[in-house]
Amino acid sequence: MLTDAEALAREIVRIGAQIGLPYVAAAADISSTTPPTGPDGRPFAETLFHWVDPDLRYWEDHGFALRAAFIHASRACSEPFYFAGGRFASWRPNRALDAITAEGPIDTYGVGAAIVAPAYLPGGVIGAVVWATDDEAFDVADAFARHAAELHVLALKFVATYEETVAGSDQPPARLTRREIQCLKWAAAGKTDAEIAELVAISLPTVRFHVTNAARKLRVTGRSQAIQRAATLGYIGSTGAGAASGPVRSKAPSE
Repeated sequence: MLTDAEALAREIVRIGAQIGLPYVAAAADISSTTPPTGPDGRPFAETLFHWVDPDLRYWEDHGFALRAAFIHASRACSEPFYFAGGRFASWRPNRALDAITAEGPIDTYGVGAAIVAPAYLPGGVIGAVVWATDDEAFDVADAFARHAAELHVLALKFVATYEETVAGSDQPPARLTRREIQCLKWAAAGKTDAEIAELVAISLPTVRFHVTNAARKLRVTGRSQAIQRAATLGYIGSTGAGAASGPVRSKAPSE
């Protein structure tokens, strides 16, 4: 229920104020132009969350997520990270964050320091919560060391609760067979159906059967969509690396 998401939004605000990061911005799905809203239909950004610049109505700007470095960094790092002194950092060296910092001056939108907690959900949804201050002298590295884990859990709970309320499904994820996964992994690695048939030691029609059957189970159309959906559900790696564990000789289409 949206009331549950609202309670979590209030907790996000409370803990931010407690640790010295009183300004909050949140996206339940950074690919969506629709901001998270409360039971009254109004965006949390208008009712509960407040930003450094009160005139920046970022949730009404459909191109904001493409420009904002905090959101851009959330696409590259699934762990909590922080911003201070014009650069992004985390609990360990992170080349992706370093690369974003190196791209050039970051438009801070008035932020002096911030902690960002991305929230990656099944199915490929990425959300994020940003806790910020306009105080550039704020010791955000210390706050991060003490509170990052707690903030990350809270962000995950908020994004998952909101997404389940507005777009959740009561259907369990599809169950793919070992052979269907194997064929999709090789397909993700760029192999043709004929090449997969030779690599896995099954017939060409059987390869096509497995790929088609996997697409049907995943409720998508075609090979490319089946690969993408299987990747977001964790059945195959994003590049299809390590696709096969070795050829299996059985050619039964029911495998």
